[in-house]
Amino acid sequence: MVWQKEVDELKRRRELAKEMGGLDGIARQRRRGRLTARERIDLLLDGNSFHEIGSVAGSAEYDDKGDMKSFTHMNHVIGFGKINGRRVCVDAGDFTIHGAVMDPVAHMGELITEQMALERRVPLIKLLDSGGGSVLQIEKRGRTHLLGYPHGFIDDASTVVKLMAQAPVVSAALGTLGGAPPVIAASSHWSIMTKNSELFVAGPPLVKQALGIDITRENLGNYKVHAYQSGVIDNVAEDEKDAFRQIRLFLSYLPQNVWQQPPRVQTGDDPNRRDDELLSIIPRDRRKSYDMHRLIGHIVDIDSVFELSPFYGRSLITVLARMDGYPVAIMANDCRWFGGAMTVAACEKMTRFVDFADTFHLPVIYLADCPGFMIGPQSEKEGIERKAARLSFTLQQMTVPGIPIMLKRSYGVAGALCAAVSSLKLRYAWPSGEWGSLPIEGGVMAAYRQEIENAPDPEAKRTEIENRLARLRSPFRTAEAFEVEEIIDPRDTRQILCEFVGNAWEITATQLGIKSRVGIRP
Repeated sequence: MVWQKEVDELKRRRELAKEMGGLDGIARQRRRGRLTARERIDLLLDGNSFHEIGSVAGSAEYDDKGDMKSFTHMNHVIGFGKINGRRVCVDAGDFTIHGAVMDPVAHMGELITEQMALERRVPLIKLLDSGGGSVLQIEKRGRTHLLGYPHGFIDDASTVVKLMAQAPVVSAALGTLGGAPPVIAASSHWSIMTKNSELFVAGPPLVKQALGIDITRENLGNYKVHAYQSGVIDNVAEDEKDAFRQIRLFLSYLPQNVWQQPPRVQTGDDPNRRDDELLSIIPRDRRKSYDMHRLIGHIVDIDSVFELSPFYGRSLITVLARMDGYPVAIMANDCRWFGGAMTVAACEKMTRFVDFADTFHLPVIYLADCPGFMIGPQSEKEGIERKAARLSFTLQQMTVPGIPIMLKRSYGVAGALCAAVSSLKLRYAWPSGEWGSLPIEGGVMAAYRQEIENAPDPEAKRTEIENRLARLRSPFRTAEAFEVEEIIDPRDTRQILCEFVGNAWEITATQLGIKSRVGIRP
């Protein structure tokens, strides 16, 4: 017996599935300046590497004879493929079919994709383009429902929670996301959105109904809201092609899972390279700023920097880069934003970055120029102390090798956290380094108030005391007491860090697997 009839039926259903939401649905997607789910997968993955799962899952209509009259594929395209030759799993919402609203079949597809990534121990990429739930589903069901199927991002024992402890999870907001999809976007190690996408827990109609506020989708939740202010989204893409380029680049720094080390590549950059500009990049005038991005570029392998969350918590820079071909996680204070102080946003940014680096065995380098935690009434209202405490817990639980280079200022509790990054008994400082419980200029008035106020010329007295104490903040005096292991020529920084990362690579090889998190973070 030949099963040709059934094989032909399978072929027909697959062809109908590729029609997605039909010509009208595809045209609407085009008018929004957005690609279809299948076009997105083709652009993201290596050519001819996609293996679709659930290619005939969906809904069909049958005639009286039981023959299929029509077939609509489920509003998600799922499966696995390759990026740069490495296996990944993909879940792409298909907005051309009912706006990719959440329904039991689509949700089952999401859970299957997460389970595939978990069992294969490979990265999961979520291409999100869905408005979430819809009241139209109420009429379709003939009843309301109690969200009877479990949502992975809610249940702490869910597949996605387990997956995030084991393999990279990436989300891309590529349309208008409402309800659950924005929370799914945040349930990832790294997220990106295009400039013509939006996300919010509830859209303008619900905001109008509940709060009486008229607002556009763009003003409610575009990239300027979530990449610059809320921090829900890490990076921004000019368009979808740029988003897929960034996803591929992000994954190139990471292992497939926590049982592997990140891949080393040959960059051709001499680990012993010494750049003379490092001698003058930090100005002697303490009131002048400098370009930390430029400084980083002199130290790491040429053209190897990929910055994460560049618009959020801007007093702290977080980048993935390579040192002698090894992937590393670098964080650095940026004095051009709040003087490099650790704001609430910067604390959250560092906490998440260190946890991410620790999960995937990336050695941590901290280029420190930190005047302390951000002070003032706004910082107090935002709860800087609790963010600082949580950051301290995270640094203490970090297991991968870390190294601080104290470039300039390290003051107060925030400056002291530089030491928490240190391992292998290595803390280095440039000759420009300075540190203490608080800056001399800010602390003199508090400590010598009576002497200053009783002086014939209080301002002259204050200046005299500051000048006297300034001579004592020399890093050489601190090094005499072994409070910093070594002061170095700035031009030797790259060579020292390349050697550190090589040693760290040998250590992380013994730390593979899921990281345990001890204690309770505040």
